[in-house]
Amino acid sequence: MLNQITQQLPQTRRDFCQSGAFGLAPVALAWLLKQDDVLGAPTKPNLHEQDISLERRATHFEPQAKAMISLFMQGGPSQVDLLDPKPELNRLDGKKFPGTIKYDNAAQASSRVLGSPWKFRKYGECGTDVSELLPSIADVVDDILVVRSMRTGVNNHGQSIHSMNSGRTQRGRPSLGSWLTYGLGAETQNLPAFVALTDPRGIPVEGVLNWSNGWLPSLFQGTVVRPQEPRILNLDPPASRRGLVQEAYLKYLRRLNEQHHTDHPQNSDLAARISNYELAARMQTAAQAALDISKETKSTQQMYGIDQPDSQEYGTRCLIARRLIERGVRFAQVFTKNQYWDHHGSIRTSLPASCRKTERPAAGLVKDLKQRGMLDSTVVHWGGEMGRLPVIQNDTGPSKVGRDHNTYGFTMWLAGGGFKRGGTYGATDEFGHHAVTDVVNHYDYHATLLHLFGIHPEQLTYKRNGREETLLDGQPGHIIEGLLA
Repeated sequence: MLNQITQQLPQTRRDFCQSGAFGLAPVALAWLLKQDDVLGAPTKPNLHEQDISLERRATHFEPQAKAMISLFMQGGPSQVDLLDPKPELNRLDGKKFPGTIKYDNAAQASSRVLGSPWKFRKYGECGTDVSELLPSIADVVDDILVVRSMRTGVNNHGQSIHSMNSGRTQRGRPSLGSWLTYGLGAETQNLPAFVALTDPRGIPVEGVLNWSNGWLPSLFQGTVVRPQEPRILNLDPPASRRGLVQEAYLKYLRRLNEQHHTDHPQNSDLAARISNYELAARMQTAAQAALDISKETKSTQQMYGIDQPDSQEYGTRCLIARRLIERGVRFAQVFTKNQYWDHHGSIRTSLPASCRKTERPAAGLVKDLKQRGMLDSTVVHWGGEMGRLPVIQNDTGPSKVGRDHNTYGFTMWLAGGGFKRGGTYGATDEFGHHAVTDVVNHYDYHATLLHLFGIHPEQLTYKRNGREETLLDGQPGHIIEGLLA
């Protein structure tokens, strides 16, 4: 835990249970506890005291960032076709690659170079090269920092996702949003601190692990905001649970919880559930307001591409993410569907389609945050778990070719929250294969993020099985000064 923090839950279980039988909080609590069969579950002793509250916590030093929106492009956008132009690829297009390639799918591999079919131009005062596939991103290029030297080094979607989202290749670790909410608490008590906005066409590779709390208390897991109504499940109790029957049930529940607290003062599971369900009740009003974009101006909705069929759905979720952040949500992650950017084949048609869906909403988010005075304190991240190789995959004709995985050098961009504005950082080799200059490993990125949130990376700890766990987990994460404003 943050070393300086010893705060406890804002309400004890006793305080909660004595708060009244007819309010929305106890109604939602009782019903949800029943749904989860918590009352009949065996206790799980917690052998060391941990802070499981969402109360706002002091930071180690003054933060520049207070919230974050991650636009996670699952599958691996092609850096050499979007934000990292390589003239050498076009010069050698169709010729044998003059080096060694690390393939992920050897059966479909080819050693022939694939030049980019799309043109690049320099934009903005910073002069950053941007592909013609990203015209809206070109408009905000002076407000974003393009990082061209990202690296995870594991050419597998799942492992690389875990590296970017939870610090290590292994499954089961807390996600970045969980770490931030654990370390910082929440800015609001009426909405979740951490939300995941999922795609209507499916969840990304590794599914719920993307927003899992891992072995952190369950209070810090991400709350799913669905792409259709009801966007958040289990907010409203059924009518059959209300009235005098509910009152009697709650009185009985109060007695049970008081006894449980007396007998098992160090067991945090039920307390965490109670806190979650009390939040669910408060959300019945707050969430409805946050998720309703109808009162946003026409110009704002157009800024996010909501007026266009291709970008309407993704733009709506980006706008909702902004509305949640401005109401105190700490971390919002907007996902694309499973393998949406995984263009092993037909890249000439599939990559433009992916860009049409996402690039205008992403640029609109940056513009909107800036005009509202929120960009200085809000980090915006755009990127996936990997990039693509410089050679052809699926060499069965020009319309069918694609690119295989590349985690040794790929691109993402960052905006706001203390990151440098405009320009690029780092570089790959002349083919866009390996990061060679100012390499940013995933753990360097995480260390830098925590720093901007006012946290010493090695001092955000959680004691588990006698070991002080951290997001970096012993990896040599460095704060990259070149990324900072």
